[in-house]
Amino acid sequence: MRLPAVRGDRGQTLPIYIWLTGILLFAAVAFFVFAQAASARNGAQSAADAAALAAAQEARDELVDGLVGAIGGDLDWLDWLDGDVAVGEGATAAAQKLAADNESTVQGAAVPVVLNGYPGFRVSIQTDYTVGDSIIPGTEGMRAKADATAVIQPRCEVDPEADPLQPIELDCDGQIVIVDPEDFDPDDFPDASVLFSVRLAE
Repeated sequence: MRLPAVRGDRGQTLPIYIWLTGILLFAAVAFFVFAQAASARNGAQSAADAAALAAAQEARDELVDGLVGAIGGDLDWLDWLDGDVAVGEGATAAAQKLAADNESTVQGAAVPVVLNGYPGFRVSIQTDYTVGDSIIPGTEGMRAKADATAVIQPRCEVDPEADPLQPIELDCDGQIVIVDPEDFDPDDFPDASVLFSVRLAE
């Protein structure tokens, strides 16, 4: 009596192999699409951070220029050390330049804000580059967007009873700056970074 031939397993495992391969390929493509989007998003955030910092740094420079101009001629020159004055005419242009350097465009203008009592600027950008081609329809033309805010924080402390007409000692985070309104030389004035810090808002 002849026994029936045992059918091989190869024919049964081939569909499973094809199915698993398809799943792995789909997962790989999905991961690639996600990585593309994440990369674009990270690039957009970096560009927004740089643009916001540039806007605040430009405003800080304007702030120090105004302070220098006020010393000796304005009895309220000490108010400039609080940073609570209207500056930032060149903030948007500075933000636009840094955004362009990072292949992005500022949306609108750098917006003045006040956070925790500190003046600053919020900047929104959109990347000039797209997410890129993928199997998901419509994503090839998508651009990443992001926004960031940077603030200007005074570093110097001054005696509230100080006479603005007399020599004044400023303690700028441990660095002593002496300002004599009667014998003031702008060339001897410290860098803007000594008087004010610029940082991204959390």
